[in-house]
Amino acid sequence: MTQLYAHQAYTADFVANNPRVFITSDTGTGKTRSVLEGYRQLKAEKGVGRMLVLGPLSILKPAWADDIEKWTPDLSWGISTSGSDKKRLGAFHSGCDVVITNHDAVKWLMKNTKLLADFDVIAIDESTAFKHRTSARSKAVRDLVKQFEYRILMTGTPNSNGVLDVWHQAYLLDEGQRLGRMFSGFRSQVCHPVQVGPSAQMVKWVDKDGAEDIVAERLRDITVRFKFEDCIDVPENTQHTMYVDLPPALMTQYRQLEAEAVLMMQDAKINAVHAGSKAQKLLQLCSGAVYDEDHVARVFNTSRYELVMQLVMERDHSVVAFNWTHQRDELVKLATKEGIRFGVIDGSTPVNDRTRVVDAFQRGELQVIFAHPQSAGHGLTLTRGRATIWASPTYNAEWFQQFNARIYRAGQTRRTETIMIAANGTKEPEVYEILMGKRERMFNLLGVFANTTGEAA
Repeated sequence: MTQLYAHQAYTADFVANNPRVFITSDTGTGKTRSVLEGYRQLKAEKGVGRMLVLGPLSILKPAWADDIEKWTPDLSWGISTSGSDKKRLGAFHSGCDVVITNHDAVKWLMKNTKLLADFDVIAIDESTAFKHRTSARSKAVRDLVKQFEYRILMTGTPNSNGVLDVWHQAYLLDEGQRLGRMFSGFRSQVCHPVQVGPSAQMVKWVDKDGAEDIVAERLRDITVRFKFEDCIDVPENTQHTMYVDLPPALMTQYRQLEAEAVLMMQDAKINAVHAGSKAQKLLQLCSGAVYDEDHVARVFNTSRYELVMQLVMERDHSVVAFNWTHQRDELVKLATKEGIRFGVIDGSTPVNDRTRVVDAFQRGELQVIFAHPQSAGHGLTLTRGRATIWASPTYNAEWFQQFNARIYRAGQTRRTETIMIAANGTKEPEVYEILMGKRERMFNLLGVFANTTGEAA
């Protein structure tokens, strides 16, 4: 068995010696293995009970069960999934060391807390799923964690949209001890309101200068943070944007829709849902299509997808991010026409098929995977890839970073690139700039968390 990296050993020891742990190390640094080793130490040295793992449905088997079998085979495991009672209850009744289930199981677990009688440890993977304090599952998990003596949260992107994302995650660990019990009070300390429209209610909360430092200092004693580049010797990843021109007719439509959006957003009655919908339509139009009232896409221009496929054909193995069904369909159509071996991962891909696609790609049998970043942004290792290609931008900074880390991670032996496609004269380049800006704010906070001891040589 491969020995733990120094940063993984440090993290495992931290888990074994602290009842509250916030692991914010970069994607690709091996957080899962560290937690498993830390739990194994807790079990051997302190006799703690079983561990419950909450994670995205797509990574329960590939990121947790597979890692247990590979790194800690002495630990027994079971997966609890929705469906029949047998699927739900089997892992709990088996007596296995680690029960792995998905984020949305928290509401069901709160109705069945007797199942947790012999559990002492909870590990929440991709804890940003619970960053919104008012959601039903966040309220459920807030009660659920009280059942556990040891609590571990894991995410490489704790504040992808700003420092306010951190509050509820920290609350799950210490119930407000470090960042305060009231969200409104915390918000007033680290943010200031900026009016974004004519109505007094149209306010955006912006991080104050030094907000990251305040939060980092308060959470320092429970936080483990390692930067990917400081831990793993992986060849360089470069990022660049490729620009395309929209055909004149499509650009005219874009300008008309953009003007409507500007007027709409100046209206005091506009809400975030409508503004977001208009922004999505602008991005969809940039991608060469619009959706009608029946949610059927009408594709006007395919030049963007021809460029994507040209980039794919110039590289031996690539991963392509798409945001909408019409993009997936156009890419699949062109790949089939060119005889390119491909796989698809999105919300409709069954878990077993997802595993087969990943394995085939890693064996070199597929030249490209077309994937939605929400479905393939966590837990998948695609180090066979040389390039991550964005057919168009996403507004979700967490998806952006996590998806880019599928190929740029431990095990990568070649230089890689991230290629972002954007239409000239549109909002697309600005969206990428916003994504990069969000990453800068996030890395400011994460950089303060970075450990100065225990790092890999």
